[in-house]
Amino acid sequence: MEPAARKWPGQGVLARALLLGVAALALRLLYGAFVAVGGGWAPYPAVPATAAVDFHAEVLGRHLADGLLDTSSRAVCLGGAQEALALRELGVSGAVAVSKKRSPPLAVAGDDRRLPFPAASVDFVFAGRALDSSKRPADLAGEAARILKPEAHLVVLTSSAGDAYSHSSLQALFPSLRLVRSREINGPDAPTLRELVFQKLHATPASTTTDNSANNCTIGDHKLQLLTHAEPLIQEEPLKPWLTLKRNIQNIKYLPELANISFKRRYVYVDVGARSYGSSIGSWFRKQYPKQNHTFDVFAIEADPAFHPEYATRKGVTLLPYAAWVKNETLNFEINGDPGKEDEAKANGHGMGRIRPSAGKKMSGKVRSVPAFDFAEWLKQTVSEQDYVVMKMDVEGTEFDLIPRLFDTGAICLVDEVFLECHYNRWQKCCPGERSPKYPNTYEECLELFSSLRESGVLVHQWF
Repeated sequence: MEPAARKWPGQGVLARALLLGVAALALRLLYGAFVAVGGGWAPYPAVPATAAVDFHAEVLGRHLADGLLDTSSRAVCLGGAQEALALRELGVSGAVAVSKKRSPPLAVAGDDRRLPFPAASVDFVFAGRALDSSKRPADLAGEAARILKPEAHLVVLTSSAGDAYSHSSLQALFPSLRLVRSREINGPDAPTLRELVFQKLHATPASTTTDNSANNCTIGDHKLQLLTHAEPLIQEEPLKPWLTLKRNIQNIKYLPELANISFKRRYVYVDVGARSYGSSIGSWFRKQYPKQNHTFDVFAIEADPAFHPEYATRKGVTLLPYAAWVKNETLNFEINGDPGKEDEAKANGHGMGRIRPSAGKKMSGKVRSVPAFDFAEWLKQTVSEQDYVVMKMDVEGTEFDLIPRLFDTGAICLVDEVFLECHYNRWQKCCPGERSPKYPNTYEECLELFSSLRESGVLVHQWF
């Protein structure tokens, strides 16, 4: 009988290493085939597959070392199969990616609106740059938070949160998570990426965005920083306001020119005192406002029934045929001329309109009774802090009632950018040396209104 062959002490270790190497090679080959057939999302289109895997292994290895996950964690990757492959090479054998098409063992089928996992069932979510490439980042963020277990972590990489505004907008997508840390890292296809690490809370913080009893709000530093780049207010009263204010549009610094607005649930434009479709919605907002390729829901608030019929044929515009006011009631609506706007009034067949309570002063023009609604409360019921809201207001003097109401109710915090025409007893184009008798307020009061908005952190522009 021949003696048994002696085993080399390191033989078992070497065998396991070889098996791991073969498994890793097989996974990489599988990933290559997966990408070749177009099965996954591609947030790194210019980066070779192996480089993408190596990059994610380096990023995720730190979180593994820090204890945010371990090799037994149920980990879900939202940015592509290369992320799941990197985790598997790090020893997290249960890591999977979510893709448009199912491709076992690396990817399961899902989309931004529904991730195929039960609520609170996942130990670690790596979003990668999926929020950057998603057309519905708010939906994807909500799903990522839904599947995450309490106290579990979510990691986001982004190249779109380089300013305070977009950084805050991204954080707002995760109300049930708290930001643990944020840092800059070198990306494979971008100079720098921002990595944000979130942890899920046991309970979702109470929201004040739709609570009518919560009237106070705090405008964050991210909005205050925008004001440092805003165009200066016109301090001296213009002698020819119909020219000065119109020219001022060339100086306006639009918010989308100052910050990235991608991390919003939806995009809303509210035209208060819209008049005809072509007055500002069609002629200015849809043609000139920089939208960063986002589609806006448009609300036209106009009390004058003469303008209502044309909105029936305008797609994507919701008409509110009421007067914006501080409460729900019936008001008197005056149709009369507006000094400086005679040409526009003539083209429309009548003058501008203004609202006044029934107990207000005597009116000189044609008067109709119109229903009015509490604009601030409507705004609080219609939009949230996760929405991007632009408001244009041209309400023939009622701004001195509506703006304070927006502050009193906290609704002003829901508005990102305001274009306000302030009405005052300005010099008349028709009659040199004479002021308009139509409005009692002065330019100084208008300037005070604009200044108070900016001092409160509202990006407001002087409109004409």
